[in-house]
Amino acid sequence: MNTTPYTCGVLTLSDKGARGEREDTSGPMLQQLLTEQGFKVTAYQIIPDQQLLIEAILTNWVDEKGIDLIITTGGTGVSPSDRTPEATRQIIDLEIPGIGEAMRQASLAKTPHAIWSRGIAGIRKESLIINLPGSEKGAKENIEVILPALAHGVYKLKGGTADCGQKMGEED
Repeated sequence: MNTTPYTCGVLTLSDKGARGEREDTSGPMLQQLLTEQGFKVTAYQIIPDQQLLIEAILTNWVDEKGIDLIITTGGTGVSPSDRTPEATRQIIDLEIPGIGEAMRQASLAKTPHAIWSRGIAGIRKESLIINLPGSEKGAKENIEVILPALAHGVYKLKGGTADCGQKMGEED
């Protein structure tokens, strides 16, 4: 069993936030929640909604920094600049549709506007990347749905051998 905390990064996508015109509240909230769950936050950045820049940061965080879990916040709607899912899809090796489906399903119970959320999740190498909405409320509601399964998913990505019905560390 891995006794070292998994690393994570939080990437906030916001044109106004990157220019200093809006305070990022979702990024710090996500960092706190992830830390409370035992993840070690090793990267945090606010960048504008630019697809090539998003792709470059995600690729760097996985390929160069080896971050285990990357959470993006912002850019998942239908505004012309919302390109986070497209950027993520360009750099992942494998999409994990159940994560996005679970988040949208839980959000639909709270608001019909959840149908407009386009966040995806996927794997690049041994790293999991998940797109969340940009609002603090939306990001919190979405991360809370998937948080109980995140450590297990990263454990399996890293080669963990416990069956899904077993607790980590109970391998044969």
